[in-house]
Amino acid sequence: METPVRPNAGARAWQRMLSGRRLDLLNPSPLDIEIEDIAHGLARVARWNGQTEGEHAFSVAQHSLLVETIVGALEPGLDARFRLAALIHDAPEYVIGDLISPFKAALSLDYKAFEAKLLSAIHVRFSLPAELPAEITRLIKRADKIAAYYEATVLAGFSREEARRFFGQPRGLSPALVTALSNLRPLAPTEGEASFLKRFKQLNAQCGSAAKARQATRP
Repeated sequence: METPVRPNAGARAWQRMLSGRRLDLLNPSPLDIEIEDIAHGLARVARWNGQTEGEHAFSVAQHSLLVETIVGALEPGLDARFRLAALIHDAPEYVIGDLISPFKAALSLDYKAFEAKLLSAIHVRFSLPAELPAEITRLIKRADKIAAYYEATVLAGFSREEARRFFGQPRGLSPALVTALSNLRPLAPTEGEASFLKRFKQLNAQCGSAAKARQATRP
């Protein structure tokens, strides 16, 4: 009698990136994480399962830029490190894709644990705390819901009443930002990738300058 072959026998648990890195999905190392891979992947992952208006999908890269902008508007004096954390809050999706919330709710907590482990490795790679302060996590979540509200109503066919029920009523934004958010248009993948990388480099440079300044003031 033949021994049955397990479906996962010899299964590959790593992904090769365009940079040449091989990321172990079960035990991700910060050394195998590159921002260029993240930007490239996020610019090609569609929000809302692609069910949005426009010539292109509305990408996670563009969503990430929105969330960072909103975080900065809600807390203008926020440390650059935490604005950077807002920009990469969905970075694990360059590997695992963007699962819509209803599907996430149907999965076990193992999914969330996997996502958290990968995000922690990404934070370490870019000199951020592996775990953010609770108030920063709440701020990013608030900005995430505001972004989702405008994406839903402008691009994904939600009524305002329906979006308020799921994401809450956006508050605390300037009229200029509300106007900008009310006129969202999806970017081409190459444009989204370039915009994400540009903003990352700006924030990363600010983080480096702030770190040097803090070091210079130490006795």
